[in-house]
Amino acid sequence: MSGNMLSKREVFVIDTDAASREQLSTALQQSAYDVICFADSASLLSEAKARMPACVLLDMPPDSSGLDMLKQLREENCMAPVLVTSANGSIAMAVDAIKSGATDFIAKPFCTLDIVERIDAAIDELVQPDSSQQRWLSGCDPLTARESHVLTHLAAGLTNKEIARKMQLSARTVEGYRANILRKAGARNVTDLLRRLFDQVSPSQV
Repeated sequence: MSGNMLSKREVFVIDTDAASREQLSTALQQSAYDVICFADSASLLSEAKARMPACVLLDMPPDSSGLDMLKQLREENCMAPVLVTSANGSIAMAVDAIKSGATDFIAKPFCTLDIVERIDAAIDELVQPDSSQQRWLSGCDPLTARESHVLTHLAAGLTNKEIARKMQLSARTVEGYRANILRKAGARNVTDLLRRLFDQVSPSQV
């Protein structure tokens, strides 16, 4: 059984729309990815138990079934990055997706080349994670690698859009990570967060 082994070039695509599946499959195959398409969550979850793909591209339906599947993938210890797409995307949906374990959130319509680039970036980060340790507030839940990167950019004064460009994410995804960071810190806003963080690290500095 190879369920805990990562296939470096295999991408699972789940989308109820056959034309979208075909479009994504063609673009990914042209970028040398092996693609397996699914029309329903049960089939994908069953396949994910047998082997872990390099990445999952999940189209989010209007109901909560997509979030449920995302949570189940994480509960099944699927460590592959999951990129969520949606034709009805909102900041609230992006935040919920990130909280449920999504790596990125991309609103439709999108450019397939952009999707391929974001998949490349997500896989590269998983294979070669940043080894640097992000300092964090004592007593708070630890940050994920992505949250640490977002926090570093926030501390440098970058906007959500600037962070999104640097990290090859959508602005809504960055908003989701920022909301998670604030929630973990119990901070009202980014200014409050950074003041507390820097006060803890350098209490004697002016």
